[in-house]
Amino acid sequence: MISHSPKKAVLSVLIATLLGGVVVADAFAQARSSDRNERRSKGSAKAEVLFPEATRTEPNGKPSSKMGGKLQKLFAAYNKDDYAQTRTLADEIIASADANDYDKAVANQLASQAAYNLDDGAATKQYLQQAIALNQLDNNGHFQAMLMLAQLQLQDEQYAEGLATLDKYFAESKSAKPEELVIKGQALYQTEKYAEAIPVLKAAIAASPEPKDNWNQLLMASYAEAGQTAEAVKEAEALAAKNPADKKAQLNLASMYMQADQMDKAAAVMDKLRAAGQLTEEREYKQLYSIYANTDNKERDVIAVINEGLEKGILKPDHQVYLALAQSYYYSDQVPQAIEAWRKAAPLSKDGETYLNLARVLHSEGRIPEAKQAARDALAKGVKNPADANKIINLK
Repeated sequence: MISHSPKKAVLSVLIATLLGGVVVADAFAQARSSDRNERRSKGSAKAEVLFPEATRTEPNGKPSSKMGGKLQKLFAAYNKDDYAQTRTLADEIIASADANDYDKAVANQLASQAAYNLDDGAATKQYLQQAIALNQLDNNGHFQAMLMLAQLQLQDEQYAEGLATLDKYFAESKSAKPEELVIKGQALYQTEKYAEAIPVLKAAIAASPEPKDNWNQLLMASYAEAGQTAEAVKEAEALAAKNPADKKAQLNLASMYMQADQMDKAAAVMDKLRAAGQLTEEREYKQLYSIYANTDNKERDVIAVINEGLEKGILKPDHQVYLALAQSYYYSDQVPQAIEAWRKAAPLSKDGETYLNLARVLHSEGRIPEAKQAARDALAKGVKNPADANKIINLK
């Protein structure tokens, strides 16, 4: 019968949803707000305290007397979104012997945003690292710079560095924001630390009044990869119950049932989608007939699904499809139809093994001339054991 990998089916559904790159843009927006808070905190208005539980003692840094004018020009360029000028002015302050650590920290902070908008990722990270190392920004600016650095490192697949930065961020800021915990959970998932990802993702979901569905999907995938199939199924069932009209949630549930070897339940979910006309992609029809092919006494269901998929033009008439159809006809005692399907499958095979199977079936049906021709075709395409084909060819 046909082999199938439920694990791959799960990942194919989830991967596009889970591994997006929008979090860096959010970090930029937060960092820009922090820049304004940094300036406002030095004026009359008081900045919102974003990290009230932070263990870091907030420094009382002040601009040096000699850098006041240059800092004003820097802020003016940044507020005009003149990122090239912002970076030029910031670099001048960073290189100046008259600038103190606070001046340089602020300059690095604004330069990081300018470099980010200029699509210079390497420079963005360097500026952020320098701003953090100088340790002169208020907590808002310091920790948001750290969060943005972590996300950029992860985006650049610097997973060890990104996770280390995140760990430092959470340890010192004491932030427990669910959208930030998810960043760590996703990074742990991407680095195949599935068991470590699970408690982080659970904490994020528990802390959010409205957790996003893709957070739950990521948790489900982490359970599955960690070998905690029962938990993965529970998560998939909850998501499917919450979103009964969401085809993706239903497909995920079917895939989880397959992984848990609960083929009857998987088939029920897929058949419901089929009845509603929601199976519109080749992989979905293949998933359904594969479920039946891996379930005892479901050959007629395999046949029905494949023929429907072919009639609708959703399934491509390839070797795999015709082979599954031939096997299902054969094991349901519909030998003439099986032979016809094998005849269609054999020319599409990469070798002659399918022709050889056809020859054997034809021989067992007493159709010797046809069996000999199929055996010759098998030899022409190449088989592992030519002697098997020659035995049929040499029949008297």
